[in-house]
Amino acid sequence: MAPKSDPNSKLIAENRRARFDYAIESDLEAGVMLLGSEVKSLRQGGSNLGESYASVEGGELWLINSYVAPYREAKTWGHEERRRRKLLVSRRELSRLWNATAREGMTIVPMKWYFNERGIVKIKLGVAKGKKLADKRATSAERDWGRQKQRLLKHGARD
Repeated sequence: MAPKSDPNSKLIAENRRARFDYAIESDLEAGVMLLGSEVKSLRQGGSNLGESYASVEGGELWLINSYVAPYREAKTWGHEERRRRKLLVSRRELSRLWNATAREGMTIVPMKWYFNERGIVKIKLGVAKGKKLADKRATSAERDWGRQKQRLLKHGARD
């Protein structure tokens, strides 16, 4: 019998293009400061990380341009859909991220939003370098070859 999955831990949104557009060097988990209506909206699954990024500004880490759908029941006391959200990381991680972006020319890309096992919203960030067009083609060719190889092995085993 399969173990029951935790109802609190759940993937909210994933930025699938992040691995295609960027070469991820390292990743980290961060907390997010949210309003109540945002958390309720995220529980319903209304969010998008596609065009968002993180930035170190004024000694703090911010998630910029992430979309959280408005919570209909909140009405007057709701939230802005694309407001800047503060990310919670340790000072050591913040200084490492600042060095990576300011000195090394890296980008901080949000990869996925999820509820952890305690039901708290977390975001997985990747420290990445942008890929050139040739790199994207190589990644695509590598992926296609992997699929084709799996098909050949699968059909070869039957014959």
